[in-house]
Order: sequence, then structure tokens, then C-alpha cells
Amino acid sequence: MFAQKMSRRGFLKSGAAFGGALVVGAGAGGKIASASAAGILESDFVRVSSEGVVTVVVKHVEAGQGPATGLATLVAEEMNADWEKVEAVFAPADASRYANLFWGAQGTGGSTAIANSFMQYRKAGAFALARLRAAAAKKWKTAPENIRAENGVLLFGEKRAGFGEMAKDAGGIAEPQTPPELKKPGEFSYIGREGLPRKDLAGKTTGRAKYAMDYRPENLLHAVVLRSPKFGGVLKGFSSARAREVRGFAGAAAIPSGVAVYAETPWAAIKARREIQAEWDFSRAEKRSSEHILSDFQKTLTQPGNIARNDGDAEAALRGAAKTVAADYTFPFLAHAPMEPLNCVIQFRGGKATLWDGCQIPTFVQNSVAGVFGIAPENVSVVSLFAGGTFGRRATPSCDYQTEAAHALKQSPAPNRPLKLLWTREDDIRGGYYRPMFAHNVRAGISAEGNIAGWSHKIAGKSIIAGTAFAETMMKNGVDHTSVEGAANLPYSAADIFVDVRNTETAVPVLWWRSVGHTHTAFAVETMADMLAESAGADAVDFRLRHLRGHPRHSEVLRRAAEAANWGGKTKPGRFRGVAVHESFNSFVAQVAEISLDKNGAIKTEHVWCAVDCGIAVNPGIVRAQMESGIGYGLGAAMRNQIALKEGGEVLQTNFPDYEPLRMRDMPAVTTVIVNSGEPPTGAGEPGVPPIAPALANAIYAATGKRLTHLPLAANGAKFA
Repeated sequence: MFAQKMSRRGFLKSGAAFGGALVVGAGAGGKIASASAAGILESDFVRVSSEGVVTVVVKHVEAGQGPATGLATLVAEEMNADWEKVEAVFAPADASRYANLFWGAQGTGGSTAIANSFMQYRKAGAFALARLRAAAAKKWKTAPENIRAENGVLLFGEKRAGFGEMAKDAGGIAEPQTPPELKKPGEFSYIGREGLPRKDLAGKTTGRAKYAMDYRPENLLHAVVLRSPKFGGVLKGFSSARAREVRGFAGAAAIPSGVAVYAETPWAAIKARREIQAEWDFSRAEKRSSEHILSDFQKTLTQPGNIARNDGDAEAALRGAAKTVAADYTFPFLAHAPMEPLNCVIQFRGGKATLWDGCQIPTFVQNSVAGVFGIAPENVSVVSLFAGGTFGRRATPSCDYQTEAAHALKQSPAPNRPLKLLWTREDDIRGGYYRPMFAHNVRAGISAEGNIAGWSHKIAGKSIIAGTAFAETMMKNGVDHTSVEGAANLPYSAADIFVDVRNTETAVPVLWWRSVGHTHTAFAVETMADMLAESAGADAVDFRLRHLRGHPRHSEVLRRAAEAANWGGKTKPGRFRGVAVHESFNSFVAQVAEISLDKNGAIKTEHVWCAVDCGIAVNPGIVRAQMESGIGYGLGAAMRNQIALKEGGEVLQTNFPDYEPLRMRDMPAVTTVIVNSGEPPTGAGEPGVPPIAPALANAIYAATGKRLTHLPLAANGAKFA
């Protein structure tokens, strides 16, 4: 069962309700909070009930990527707990206890959930077990080191006691002066185990799991917002006269993002919004078409940019190369399109605000909502619920939909009622935040010996980071790291490499999208690598391996994927293959894509062989699921997806019929090989995405002889079955 707690006070009350529970928590430094007068320790990450249930407090949002199971696994491992008696709850919003250790704020993203929590949650489990052992040792009159734990049971000779039997006594025992020794990889029983059931599985399959969309408190008022049809438009005025004819309509009010429309039901709010007559000021709005914007971006590639990498003299190396290869690349805006549309419930009472949401960065939400109401951030509570997908959309630095909900509640005709703000899918696809549009120009040379001789990579696109709270740490000398990641750290050996970026302007809002900059840089780098291999007369895998000698983890996943696919061996008639390898979020992934062509030249991706090195795979099943998910997500975007603006600046796409997701018929068979590693865990949620698009494009070239360098591929001449 997955439960949620609303606040620190509520969390402590629930702990007391366990009646003699041991509750412990290791902070960033592994320190345990002091015991309360009742003999129950304040909880940060773990509590043990008198029934022997081990509850793990999960500080990351669960959007399907698996932290509820992963963090519970880490605690269970060090406690030798009974997996059937391990549960998980979402943490309240409190960065002092639940910060992402890589950020300082409480948040989920960048494939960091397991990576930043690996030692923290293991220590929490180890401290919990140490106190349980100390309690048992005191009762059985022996030394704690003589007590062992197996499957949630403490053992000493013929004596045995479940964790629950010792929980109350353990609560009164002082923490160890020396941190408990953690297990070595060879001692793991849960970490790395195949087939360990997910902790959110039962709730999701039975419908008991609560998403933000499911949360409907009593006396709830609903709201939707009428926003400018052009990005950057500002409301001048509106009339709600016709909306008053809609049954259930409760009012309308101007807020910074447009017109908030209130009603007793979601459908009434949507219907009433259609009747609102609004006037907009488009003087600062984006009025260009996508083609016009992209053309402007491409023009900037001839101008000097902000230098991200400058090794040697790339231009001189290119002039001296035996052969040169050049390509222009374009990448469209992309919507995140999570299955659960954006929504949250907000309430303001007694000078305090509470949100029920499946957001990615609660700390930012607290700060933003506090600013709207003029209260301190600690007076804003965020109750985390399941998120039905996000892919970065629920992690806006501006906290767009939560801030909008706060403004809507502030202007509500019934401000004492809780308010549920809903974005329809059309709202988000036509007016949300997008993966930025980008243009690239890549030129590279080949020496007479067949080696890379010079690499020049120029990039133009709107910065995600500029103007946000991240700019101070993530931008240097005008370079947004997220615009050049995957290009500035080109792994292929070459003495002369130049990479720069131009931060272009548009009123279209942009945001990180699953694997962020790697979504476009990997495509440019890995299709160019194929072109260079062909120019050198070399096999695509061999060429890469020859230029990856200083990068053993890249090389290993590439070898493993090639071996799994029997690269170089015979393929079925009518089958063609492409390969790509890429590092993102400190993980390494290689993929071989195999396609077929029907009699009309339509392409179908038949099989993808994937090898991943993400350090220690805490939950191998989840890692495989994330590779499959990333392949599907990246494949759908590469094939058909784009957000296009028509002349005048309005978005053409509205919903899944014209922003078509991957269909079941499109999904290939996937074989995933997880490289056995002793390195600390790294990302799994995003690294499966970047290699699939270039692997597919390289396979299409093998089949057709056509180099496709503009995405989506369907708009670049490719037909799909």
C-alpha cells in the first residue's frame, strides 16, 4: 500500500499511531534524529511498526520511473527486511530533510533519484537495523554484534524476534557513535535482484493508487484558464456574459496568465471557457511560423557563438583533412504529452497554503506559491501524489501551473473552497512548455589514415536555463550546458574540436524534455559518426571503437549491443541496421536498431538491441523497463512528433490525433543487456532516449541510401508502416 502524509506534524502523528514504533532517519550526513519523550524517534526516512512493517519515506516523485521501489530496496537491503513487509510513503515538502543531495532543493529530475539517494537510504536502513540489534542484545544479554537479521527477524542462538517486537525498545536506544558498516556488493540480497516486485504495482493495477487527478476533496471548485492563442500575448480585457448561460458556471477573473474560469464541474468550466470573449495584446507575441523561426536560427549559425569547447584548431584540421563531411540538422519543438494532464488542488486557510500535486520540485513550488500569497515558504505544504508521467513537464522553474492555481484561488469567487486547476491535453500541447527547437551545423574531417581530423559543431536554439534560478550555476560565459551536453563532451578521439552555441530568442516557452540536450546532440553526433565511418571505408562499430579507446564504458556498451545483435552477421532478407552509442546523465547506452521496408517503402522498426551501463543496477527490472520506455518515447518523437507554429504564431497541433504518440504497431522488440558494474548507480530514466533516433536514421540510410538529418523523420521524407 502506498500512502501520503501532508506535513511534518501529520507525519509525526502517524508515527505515534503505530504504537511503539521505531522511527529513524539518516540525513545527508547519516545522522539520526534524537528520541522523543515517548521513546519514538523522529522520522526522516524509515519507521518500523509494532507489526514489523518497515515504511520507507520516499523523497522523490513517483511518475512511473521507480523511485518508490528503488529507495525501498536500499533500506530493505541494509536492514535485511522482509520485502513483503516493506511499504513506502511519499515525503512531505521539506528540503531541510528531503533535499536532492545533488541540488540542495527537494526535487526529482536529471535521472538523479537513485544516484543521489544510494548511500543516504542505505545508511538510514543500517542505522535502523543497528538500533533493533541493540534492543535485542539488551533483552537477550549479549553484544549487538552477536545479533543477526534475516528477512525481518532478529536471531541469536535459539532466540528470535520480529522487527516489530523490538521496535518500541529500539526507540529508546541511543544512536551508535560509529556509523554502521554497510554491505559490500557481494553481500547484496535485494540490490540487483531480478524479479523483485514493485511497491507501486498493486495500487496501480487495482486503481487504489491516487494521482493528482484523482484527488477531489469535499466542496471542491474547478477551474480552467483561457490563455493567449499566441505565446507572449497579454490579456487586455474579457467578457463572461455568454459564459453565465452555462450550467454550473461560478465566475471568471483575470489572472497573470489569462482568464480563470470557475465552475462546479470540470466539464462546466471547459464549456464556460469556450464562451469567454477575450481581447489580447499581441505586440510582444511570437508571430513567426516554425519555418520562419528555424530559418532565423540557421542564419545565426554563420555568426560567432559562445564557445563551449575549443581544443586545438578545428578549422586548420579541416582544411588539412583528406576528406570532409558536413551536415545541417534541424530539430522541432516537442511537447512532453504525459498521459495525466497537468492538474493540482490548492487550498488556503489560516494563512497557509496546501497543494496536492505530483510535481517534480516541491521546493520551487513552495517558494512560488508563497510569493503569490505573500507568506513564508514554510507555510506552503505540498502533498505528493502519483504523477501520470512527466518527462520534465512537471519541473518548470516558474512552477507555471502551480503558480497559476495560486493566482486562480486568490481571485476565486469562493476563496475558502479548495480549487482544482486543470489543464486539458489541448491546453498543454497548444500552450505549454516545449523541448526547444534547435539548428546545428556539423563539419568533420577524415585523415588519410582514416581517423577523425577536425570537428566543428555549431548549435543555435533558445536556452532553457537563461533567466531561471539555475542560470547562476548552469550557465558559464553564455553557454547553457543543457544546449551543448552530448556535443561539448564529444567522446571520440580528435585533437581538434570546436563547439559553440547561440542563444536565440523566441516567446515560445521551453523546458527540459526527457534527456534534455542529448535529444538533439546525440542525433547530430551519432549520424555524423556514421558518415565519417563511411567516408573512412570502415565498419560503423569498428570505427567508433577505434575512436573510443580512452572511453572504456562507451566501448563496453557498444561491444555488448553489437554482440547481442550479432552485428556484422547475416540479417533476415529485407532487414537493415543502424547503431548509436551515447553517454547521458553519467550512464552509457548503445543501441542497434533493425528495420524493415515494405513493398511501398514504409519503414518499421523491428528490433532494438540495447546495452546499458548505469553503475550498480539497484532494480534490474526497472532499468530494463526504463530502457524500453526511453526507446519507445524517443522513437515516437523521431518518427512523427513536432510542435509547429503557423504564420501568425499559433500552434497547429492540439491532441494525440495530430501529435501522434508511438502506437503499439510501432514498438519494436527490445533486448536489453545490463552491464555488470561496481560503479555507483547513475541515471536510468533518460539515457535510453538519445541513441534511438540516430540508430534509426542510420538504419534508414543503410536501407535507402538517404541521409535524413531533419527531425521528425516523417517530415523529412520517411514513410512509416
